[in-house]
Amino acid sequence: MYTDMFKLFNEQSEKALAPYLKFNKLVAKNAEVLTELQLNAVRTYSEIGLSQMKAATEVKDVSSLAVFNSNQVAVLTRLSQQMMEDSSKLQSIAKEFKQDVEELTSENIKAVTPA
Repeated sequence: MYTDMFKLFNEQSEKALAPYLKFNKLVAKNAEVLTELQLNAVRTYSEIGLSQMKAATEVKDVSSLAVFNSNQVAVLTRLSQQMMEDSSKLQSIAKEFKQDVEELTSENIKAVTPA
């Protein structure tokens, strides 16, 4: 008797908590993807910054300063492109998360709403 009661209680608890579990998994997945994006961005921007610092240390006279300055346009272009790529990646991650949450909400509303 008690075994059946506990079994029923466990089944009902699992059913009631299933939407929370799905949402938590979705949030964890999104956090993982965002963390990876941020780590890659930090790595890329750090490499750009360090290469610029190294290049600046090579400036010894006016001609090397002219070369350094002429390379700045290429570096700024690369930096701008990287920022645009990161921005579009972030937008796609946010869009995917929004769609997943809307799907989950829709499923839960259908499950709760009587037919």
